[in-house]
Amino acid sequence: MGIKIKPIVIGMGLVLSGCMSTEKFDDTYQANLNVPSNWQQTSISSAIDSNWLAQLVDPQIHELVAQALENNYQLKSQAYAVAIKEQLLIASGAALWPSLDVSMRSTRNKANQPVNYSNNHSLNLNLSYELDIWGKLSDSERQANLEYLAQKANFEQAKHTLVADVVTAWFKIIEAEKLMQLYQGWVKNAQQNLTIIESGYQQGLSSALDVYLTRNEVNNERSRVANQQAELSQAKRVLERLVGQYPEGELAVKADLPLLLNEIPTGLPSQLMTRKPALIASWYQLLSKDAALAYAHKQRFPSINLTGSIGNSSNEINQLLSPSSLAWSLIGGISAPLFNGGRLAANEERVRLEREQSEQTYLNTLFDAFSSVENALTAGQSLQQRYLTMLAAQENALAAETLSFEQYQSGLVEYTTVLESQKRAFDAQSSVIQIKTQLITNRINLHLALGGDFSSTTTAIQAD
Repeated sequence: MGIKIKPIVIGMGLVLSGCMSTEKFDDTYQANLNVPSNWQQTSISSAIDSNWLAQLVDPQIHELVAQALENNYQLKSQAYAVAIKEQLLIASGAALWPSLDVSMRSTRNKANQPVNYSNNHSLNLNLSYELDIWGKLSDSERQANLEYLAQKANFEQAKHTLVADVVTAWFKIIEAEKLMQLYQGWVKNAQQNLTIIESGYQQGLSSALDVYLTRNEVNNERSRVANQQAELSQAKRVLERLVGQYPEGELAVKADLPLLLNEIPTGLPSQLMTRKPALIASWYQLLSKDAALAYAHKQRFPSINLTGSIGNSSNEINQLLSPSSLAWSLIGGISAPLFNGGRLAANEERVRLEREQSEQTYLNTLFDAFSSVENALTAGQSLQQRYLTMLAAQENALAAETLSFEQYQSGLVEYTTVLESQKRAFDAQSSVIQIKTQLITNRINLHLALGGDFSSTTTAIQAD
């Protein structure tokens, strides 16, 4: 009987496969994308640094990164998501193997005319197996495998992002500390000016307006210090949360802001597709949709199932395992969908559309990644120019502030001129600190956009 069914099954499969074929994605798809040969904003295309975190020599930041990788709650959640996908992969692969189960049943019946009681006990060992002649089950397992790999890549990207956030938060604390010291210095300077002006007022050399203006300046600087104290505490709480600590706002950071003006190697745009975990994850998600389409297409093919059973039934339980009374059966069956109101065709079309949607998502993610690199390179060049300009402005503003106060004491200018020069000097000093932090943050974002790892040993993400 099986010999007669086989040609029919193969013929039906060929007819169905001829009705609709599915085009698969492969590596040639990425190779044919319109990707530039080099970045627009740099000429340094050598291999990127595989351990950018090693550039920071302060042991505290390395300790904080290790704590974050160990204790961060969001990263732990991502790790559980990987474990869940792994179990789904195991469950999907189990469909390729036979299923074996045992069942036992006991019944007791009563007859009324005449009254009679009877017992029946049965024990059966059942085996079922679906032949994967079309590769349908293999496609399902491939989909689960690709989803698992995508989740692993997302986990790697989460680690990259977490390390970048920790380093950025660390430098934000240093910036806040530097600004706090600057503001406190300006309070001290304003207080000294007030002492001089009040003394001059008592001697008839200064006006009451100058005294009021200086007192107002002292209060403004004290208010700035109080506000900066809150900013500093908030910056510390951000870092404490990233490393899994309670946000007390008491984390002590003692370090300086490095000046980053050198360019870094950026690699080639085409290398970004196989280097950045977020892009790898998006590619695997697209391939998983491709496998899902193949599975949905093969749902319209016939299914061939083999079932076998061996067991016994008896009035006595102790007779169930008697070899002489064991019965067995072996059944082969084939089923093929003939009419389902277009459900399978609609489902296949839905999965095809999801694959097309996933393709657009991948392309959008890819070119967003290119844009992030180009923007970081452009911002780096702009910040370097701003820093050098502001450094000169700071020098001029400090000289003007000192000269204006000397001229005021000599009676050559009004005190409002002193206040204006002090404000410009203050703004210039604040801007120098903030631009140095922006340079550092932009450098971190560039490493993140390039997919650069934070350690010399990277985790391989490849198909199993």
